[in-house]
Amino acid sequence: QVQLVESGGGLVQAGDSLRLSCVFLGRTFSTYAMGWFRQAPGKDREFVAAISWMNDSTYYADSVKARFTISRDVAKNTVYLQMNSLKPEDTAVYCCAADRSRRLTIPTMQTMYAYWGQGTQVTVSS
Repeated sequence: QVQLVESGGGLVQAGDSLRLSCVFLGRTFSTYAMGWFRQAPGKDREFVAAISWMNDSTYYADSVKARFTISRDVAKNTVYLQMNSLKPEDTAVYCCAADRSRRLTIPTMQTMYAYWGQGTQVTVSS
């Protein structure tokens, strides 16, 4: 069984940075692709970023490209989301997710992920 625990959210001002962490509690973290999703109030959950299990290649939503960076530390069983130049529209609950399928492509759809964390709130004030 896999559990995901996020941390690092908070209240920041526009232009600030935050780093979110997601600890993977389970076995063989290195064989899971990992992703970050977010859900703003009144909106559907949307894809933010993902990292491949094979070679750490990454993929980003257009809205966060060049501002956010996803990375993983296998020794710590942790995936990170470094968020720079934050904007008010980045305000949302951010969740990490784990894909166990060992697919060749980077998973970007919610249905590709088997495990989800509870989320951490990020609020960006203008």
